[in-house]
Amino acid sequence: MGKLVGIGVVVLLLFVIISGVSGYNGLVKKSEGVNQAWSQVENVYQRRSDLIPNLVETVKGAANFEQETLTRVIEARAGASQIKITPEMLNDPQALQKFEAAQGELSSALSRLLVTVEQYPELKANANYIALQDELAGTENRIANERRRFTEVVQDYNVAVKRFPMNMLSGMFGFSPKAYFEAKEGAEEAPKVKF
Repeated sequence: MGKLVGIGVVVLLLFVIISGVSGYNGLVKKSEGVNQAWSQVENVYQRRSDLIPNLVETVKGAANFEQETLTRVIEARAGASQIKITPEMLNDPQALQKFEAAQGELSSALSRLLVTVEQYPELKANANYIALQDELAGTENRIANERRRFTEVVQDYNVAVKRFPMNMLSGMFGFSPKAYFEAKEGAEEAPKVKF
């Protein structure tokens, strides 16, 4: 009887160890999935940032354009490029909000630029400008899609970290919930455009 109890304890201990290792490896995989999704978000933001100098130069070359608008776009791009989020910072909602605020300023400056361009018919007919505008519109769609995907991956990870009994294991090994993207205040209202 004692031998049978000993075998039962060993089997139970092996089960707990195998479950723990499997759970830990699952959390590592999900955490890396969050980091990969964030990397893709940064990738599409970088694509947009790379397109902006070409857009600005095309606009400058095609019209006697408002310098203030161009300056705002250039400054917003510089500000957005300076803020970087590392995988470790994905646990910090304030860091994500700061990053998103800089990206929002860039989006706003680009919107003002594109609205102002409407006053220049010769620019709207420029093939280079049209191609760049299409690229920017496509990039904005990619940004929205990658942010949505990032939020889904973070949700999957956060559920795994918080679900019992994995929450005990995640706490022991330092896995904590990651921050989501949050819309900035006032995003529910359409922006007002003034000339």
